[in-house]
Amino acid sequence: MLAYFVGKPNQILPREQILQDVWEDEGIMVGRSLDVFVSRLRKLLQDDDSIKIMSVHGIGYRLETSDV
Repeated sequence: MLAYFVGKPNQILPREQILQDVWEDEGIMVGRSLDVFVSRLRKLLQDDDSIKIMSVHGIGYRLETSDV
């Protein structure tokens, strides 16, 4: 999933698009899995101020990076 975000830096990615592209499924368990994976990625990236995964309310997520 990190590779997916890195391949689309600074773009708003709707939850449904992430679910389809990464998991090819939109089930409720997969939806919750997305939240868990994003939380884990945020924790792994927390020490690097140049990259953040931001929530876009009501839409999805955006990987913000100052390196692109």
